[in-house]
Amino acid sequence: MSTTTTHYTSTGLDNRKIAIWAFIGSECMLFVSLISTYLVYKGRSITGPFPHEPFKDGAGVVHPAILNIPVTSASTFILLMSSLAMVLALAAVQNKHLPKHTLGDRILGSSKLWLAMTALLGVGFLGCQAFEFTSFVHEGLTIRTNLFGSSFFTLTGFHGAHVTAGVIWLLTLLMIDVKRGLGPEDTVSVDIAALYWHFVDVVWIAIFTLVYLIR
Repeated sequence: MSTTTTHYTSTGLDNRKIAIWAFIGSECMLFVSLISTYLVYKGRSITGPFPHEPFKDGAGVVHPAILNIPVTSASTFILLMSSLAMVLALAAVQNKHLPKHTLGDRILGSSKLWLAMTALLGVGFLGCQAFEFTSFVHEGLTIRTNLFGSSFFTLTGFHGAHVTAGVIWLLTLLMIDVKRGLGPEDTVSVDIAALYWHFVDVVWIAIFTLVYLIR
């Protein structure tokens, strides 16, 4: 069994948790600025495509609004389910020492399963985002097309980069779990990853509401 040294701050919290909260605070300011920029420029694009309104191309052909709400709703559900899987992964690590008598106990107590599931759902979300970006480019919307394209791709692209970093983090934890096993002594390491992942999910809820749902 591995041993870890815990360093507590004057707040009584592990210094790694203080660090992740400080990092999340700085990332909140980043996303607030990106979301604010999107909202400031919302509706100011002179040429299409537009997010919620039909538009005409150079040939005079009318195209529907470009945002695909059903696809993004599905990807949002996938990301929310990944948060649930992350909660179960953390609980499995915390309770690794408890006996598992039933199949349900073994499933709920498998940190490998839930870490893999969280990472898989994260990859599913990124796949939906890649599909959306590709379809937008085919429909004529790029980061250079108009103000909507610039602010939209910057905002959602930064969020996608954060999800990618989170997936890499989760896969790293999974490899450690496979190699030597994660136990209660590793709770803080998994907990800070969970905090980051939940932050990414909450940010997406804000983006989904302000960009996709509110006209």
